[in-house]
Amino acid sequence: MYIDKSRDIWIVTEMCAEYLESTIDAIVVKDENNPIGVIGGYDLLYNLRQNPQSTFFQTKIDEIFFKPLPQVDEKIKLVDLIERWKKTRRAFSVIANPYGDYFSISARKFLEIGKQYKSGVSVSSIPKKKIISFNGYESLGAILEIMFKNHTRKILLENSNQFVSDRLILGEISNLLKFQEIDNLLDIPINQFKFEYAKEITTDLTLSQICLIMDKMDHPCILYQDSIVTCWDICLILLSEKLTE
Repeated sequence: MYIDKSRDIWIVTEMCAEYLESTIDAIVVKDENNPIGVIGGYDLLYNLRQNPQSTFFQTKIDEIFFKPLPQVDEKIKLVDLIERWKKTRRAFSVIANPYGDYFSISARKFLEIGKQYKSGVSVSSIPKKKIISFNGYESLGAILEIMFKNHTRKILLENSNQFVSDRLILGEISNLLKFQEIDNLLDIPINQFKFEYAKEITTDLTLSQICLIMDKMDHPCILYQDSIVTCWDICLILLSEKLTE
């Protein structure tokens, strides 16, 4: 999926709200049909924090997109790809195809790999990580502070299986700006936004079963006891199990 660098930011915001974590995880930016970089939820929300007025979305993609193009060789080992993503904190790359175009690979693609492995890994054996949460009364600015401080794109509402993510935030902002001008978007109460639900499981499912469930979800996220599993966690599991060689 492509967009020209001369287009307004509000256009790519709507694209990201529609497609992040579903079919793609960033939009490739072009300059006269030449791919030169990418733009995704991180870029939009990072720059929104610097310029939280409605007018931010009327500026050009050229001012904020990430460059250079995160291109990798088609022969790259998956273990090397994940290590690259760990270093850049950007789980998205493109690979040139024989037709002069590119196809993308993101963390979600690894669900396809996970579905096919019959390993001894189960959800209970996945290393536990601290669940980052919010209470529902914060401002959007406070929510973004939590996300960026903890390097996460999903945070859970306390005592529930609801969460908010970069994709959901972009969708809600896009809808709000269709009807009103807002002086400072960071002041919006987060409880005015729509939340999504993580899938709660009570059975100690295998890696392949987890990936099968997540692959059917529009917003892949699983809760098991006091653990949360996202597409990025699947990447790390495959890396630790050396299933990506």
